[in-house]
Amino acid sequence: MISYKSQTWIVVALTVFTRFPQSFAAKKNFVTCGSIVKLLNTDYNVRLHSHDVKYGSGSGQQSVTAIELKEDVNSHWIIKAPTDKYCERGEPIKCDEIIRLEHLTTKKNLHSHYFASPLSGDQEVSAYGNNGFGDTGDHWQLLCSNDVWVRDARVRFRHVDTGAYLGLSGRSFGRPIAGQMEVAGLGSLHRDGTRWTTAEGLYIAPKEKEAEYAHTEL
Repeated sequence: MISYKSQTWIVVALTVFTRFPQSFAAKKNFVTCGSIVKLLNTDYNVRLHSHDVKYGSGSGQQSVTAIELKEDVNSHWIIKAPTDKYCERGEPIKCDEIIRLEHLTTKKNLHSHYFASPLSGDQEVSAYGNNGFGDTGDHWQLLCSNDVWVRDARVRFRHVDTGAYLGLSGRSFGRPIAGQMEVAGLGSLHRDGTRWTTAEGLYIAPKEKEAEYAHTEL
């Protein structure tokens, strides 16, 4: 669990208008354990998002959506090891590795299970757990073409328990989250909406474990 002091530092760091020299960032181009990122869906140009709004059907758990707005603080996710595992802060995430994504604001993990999603009837994706603790439904396998997860590369996330792929159904909600897009577990990685890349965030650099502002937070 992240301490209150650490949370305060993270919030401050994410709002500072700072950019390291490009040569520095180029040498530290990995996505690493402990980094806090926004994930951009490259098929729809929207960011993975959550908030304290529960689904009115299915599991009734906290909803996960996707939004166009770049600046929303509810689109930050912490990259973590699987349940009961450990990864060192700043350690590059390898392709095919299993990870968890914890929603920074609500401390719930990106989750899926065999409930139907509310709009399309695909597999529901929710935010689940308490203070970062959940279950194996929070586990996602990173699918990418390099040895490790590289920033700006297109990647996919396969849900370990069910085999579904994190994606967008192409449908949008009405009130109270009007205009936000449905995030769902899709049955095929070849469907539109399954490709993601890293966008804004606070990246923990390898080895030196320095916080690097490779993207300006607006």
